[in-house]
Amino acid sequence: PAAFADTGARAPYTDLSAVPLAAWSYRVTALRRSGGTATAEAELSYRLTGYDTAPVTVARTLTLSTAADGAWYVDAERPAPKTAQQLWDQGRVRVVRGAHSIVLGVGQSEGTLRAYAGLAERAVPAVSRAWGEDWSRRVVVLVPGSLDRMAALLGSTAAGYRGIAAVTTGETGGGRAPADRVIVNPDAYGVLGPVGKQVVLTHETTHVATRAHTTAATPLWLSEGYADWVGYRGAGRTPDEVAPELQRAVAAGEEPAALPADADFGFAGDATRLAQAYEGGWLACRMIAAHWGEDRLDAFYRAVGAHQRRAGAVEDALRTVLDTTLPEFTARWRAYLRAQLG
Repeated sequence: PAAFADTGARAPYTDLSAVPLAAWSYRVTALRRSGGTATAEAELSYRLTGYDTAPVTVARTLTLSTAADGAWYVDAERPAPKTAQQLWDQGRVRVVRGAHSIVLGVGQSEGTLRAYAGLAERAVPAVSRAWGEDWSRRVVVLVPGSLDRMAALLGSTAAGYRGIAAVTTGETGGGRAPADRVIVNPDAYGVLGPVGKQVVLTHETTHVATRAHTTAATPLWLSEGYADWVGYRGAGRTPDEVAPELQRAVAAGEEPAALPADADFGFAGDATRLAQAYEGGWLACRMIAAHWGEDRLDAFYRAVGAHQRRAGAVEDALRTVLDTTLPEFTARWRAYLRAQLG
């Protein structure tokens, strides 16, 4: 865009020249000048054409200097301290567009990105069939070159995402969803089979669709379980194939006594505990769809997210949507685990 080119930072612009930008602007928040050089702290706001309904705003540090004509030019731009990288910080961005998706990658071939686009193109209508069409029905997928680079896009360390195939940013908080991104871990995603790859991308796309109804009141067993339910819907996988860790627990007479807590979903925690949490959430949503119906499952999700706080949200939605109580629901879920996995 002209606003970026006017800074004189031509090399970084080349790295994002393929990205379809609807807007790009800076707001300087601090400036330190020393002679003919300066460092500016700024907020960069940008929008992807056709995808972002509101700007993505990130903190950046710009290094400037004066030229012979006395004008100031940007010599370098980087993420502000302790903030995440943007994809173009990692190299030249390739772009593949579909009817429902845009895939942006660095260090990936066009063929690889087209494969991701094919998965995304199937994921969007699959999510709409389950959730409905009251969402953007578009998804943005970022594919960095490695696990370490994925972590850099999240402003985190790689250890917390090892083995995690993809994550979605901006998935909670209610209101409109202006800038959701599905960020892929190519190291973990690459070892999945065709069904696994589709399930993961459909799962993450579900987070994009449900974001406006996913709030502080929504427990992770519901948000992650629902996303897995949509992901596996129609995949032809049986409960013992999807939930091997819980199957082992049931076989040992050690099925969980309660629905998974949010703490059970920590990526840096125990791998078995994490797997059982996802499996337990999936089976809870699968049970609701089987016993009360898919429409009730969707209504239950929305009813929980409509609350302002966590306390009482699930209990109230269980009562008003499913006509049950938390103890009754938990007992039914535990029996369902034994029936499906025993």
